[in-house]
Amino acid sequence: MTETDVIIIGAGASGLMCAIEAGKRGRKVLVLDHANKPGKKILMSGGGRCNFTNYSIEPENFISNNPHFCKSALTRYTQWDFLALIESYQIAFHEREHGQLFCNDSAKDILNMLLAECHKAGVVIQLNTVITEVKHSGDAFLLASHQDRYCCASLVIATGGLSIPKMGATPFGYKIAEQLGIKVWPTRAGLVPFTLQPDDKDTFSPLSGIAIACVVSNARQSFHENILLTHRGLSGPAILQMSSYWQSGEAVMVDLLPDLDIEQLLKTKRQQKAKNILKTILENYLPKRLIGCLFSEELLSLSLQDCSDKHIAAVATQLHQWSLKPNGTEGYRTAEVTLGGVDCDAISSKTMASKAIPNLYFVGEVMDVTGWLGGYNFQWAWSSAWCAGQYV
Repeated sequence: MTETDVIIIGAGASGLMCAIEAGKRGRKVLVLDHANKPGKKILMSGGGRCNFTNYSIEPENFISNNPHFCKSALTRYTQWDFLALIESYQIAFHEREHGQLFCNDSAKDILNMLLAECHKAGVVIQLNTVITEVKHSGDAFLLASHQDRYCCASLVIATGGLSIPKMGATPFGYKIAEQLGIKVWPTRAGLVPFTLQPDDKDTFSPLSGIAIACVVSNARQSFHENILLTHRGLSGPAILQMSSYWQSGEAVMVDLLPDLDIEQLLKTKRQQKAKNILKTILENYLPKRLIGCLFSEELLSLSLQDCSDKHIAAVATQLHQWSLKPNGTEGYRTAEVTLGGVDCDAISSKTMASKAIPNLYFVGEVMDVTGWLGGYNFQWAWSSAWCAGQYV
């Protein structure tokens, strides 16, 4: 049997961060993971450049059934703290839109930094290890794998969510929580493309590759970013963001011209005696192929002078209030995150420890805290793991 102070299940962003902090405190730390390499999701994130945090991190950028839970951790280990670590390793990075921060070279820079910090802290990482049993016995946790049995004083669940199963995602963390009597909120895919209803898919799939700056909204949230038409449905930043706030069966509203009042523009041009047909004018503002799918050829071929107020109002409604009811999402296969998870009410926001089971901790995505697109989920991993690392 292997005995140690702390076992962390999961060698991803939160698991490695927690291991570093615990190791710095002189704790004997063992990280176990079923994968053959650590940090696989780190390496694939941000198109291989890792969107590791954001200049602007606020509690409002996170979704949870307990919206106040994330505040403590995000305040105690901030984006500036992680940036100080990045800069100490002289990792070059750059800012993209909305404060998103990416490595200049490769996500490997982030993973190598974490592994170097683990090495300095004396952390042992053991891969290709599938945990088959977890028991809480007195003051200790007893674990079993196909290779060995383990005993530790503190156990950290850093197993992530269900997104991108081909990278090894499993429901292990949720099952352990439920086994130990901790509530788990229902999970679903977040930051994920929408699929369309069959008729809409037939109409819009030929437009695959078109990207447009839009406002996408529902009754609870809106995002002003690009959408991308694909052969399966809708993607792009605005759609991914909205997917985390979307409920099955609900329509979403798309404003294709958020910075232009098309009704007023068309009426002004008509008053100015513009001789263009409607199609020519609209194609100045939106892709030709999209215009052709949204409106009948009969309407598009009308001279602006022949367009009634009713025609113009109908055009404006379609362009500013394009209503689409997604058929669903592409699911965990392409989702960047998992919504739901371990109930935050059962966890200390200061230590990330279970309130009911001493020395059991949860960090990162396995909890019911989900960030927006743009580095927020990595920051939650760093912040929650850092907090747990001070106590395990």
